[in-house]
Amino acid sequence: MSNTVKNNTKLWVISAVVIALVAGLAGYRWINSSQHNNTLKIGISPPYAELLRSVADEVKAQGINVELIEFSDWQAPNVAVQNGDIDANFFQQSVFLANAVRETGYQLHAFGKGSGSHVGLYSKKYQSLDQIPDQAKVVVPNDPVNLSRGLTLLARAGLLSVKDVNNELTTLQDITSNPKQLKLIEVEGPQTAHAYNEADLIMGFPHYLKMAKVADPNSALMIDPVDKKYAILFVTRKDYSDQDQKLATFVKAFQNSAKVREILNEDFGQGMWFEGWK
Repeated sequence: MSNTVKNNTKLWVISAVVIALVAGLAGYRWINSSQHNNTLKIGISPPYAELLRSVADEVKAQGINVELIEFSDWQAPNVAVQNGDIDANFFQQSVFLANAVRETGYQLHAFGKGSGSHVGLYSKKYQSLDQIPDQAKVVVPNDPVNLSRGLTLLARAGLLSVKDVNNELTTLQDITSNPKQLKLIEVEGPQTAHAYNEADLIMGFPHYLKMAKVADPNSALMIDPVDKKYAILFVTRKDYSDQDQKLATFVKAFQNSAKVREILNEDFGQGMWFEGWK
């Protein structure tokens, strides 16, 4: 065989290998891209992990892969959605969202509604609100929205007075009377449950009380009324494109799932949650 033929054969073999490698790499990238595009990324706070995992299992049968990313604070999930790192988040209600958008200028909106929960006044030391002593230590959340919710609940309980019980952003400065001279202590929302053992009274979230295993959510001395504005929302960027209706399918599955109701009853307590979409 001449050197020319040998060289041509060698070049043909090399070319074939290169073409095969390029085709293989392109195929790998296409599969990877396909899998990535078909993965719905939702940011959550820990109390909603089991709840949304059950929905993820349901929609998987429809070919939708869901990745749940847990955040330990109440700011990062919105940052992640705004930056496009995740498709949506599920941890906040409409008043919290409106306040976050007002403070940050983020282009976020509610894509769909989930369940909401009551909040309540809880005490390990006292059996009724009448027993709450003067100068009692009362723990409330420190974020503007839930602080307001806590102060409003205390006002409705007759423990103090505020300028307007319908104000969604009542602050400590809006307290008009505090006859028992309650000592209001602000902590991160999730930490209110951990204050249950030390404080005289706390404004508690049912799911955090359950997670901390400190109190039965149904043991509240008083709970707030159903208010749909406190339903937890599926939040996306305003320009979010829901490819193949993945998120819409997920939200619909959430709203119609018997398993979701079972978990809500277990994690929040029967009668301590409500359907925000109805």
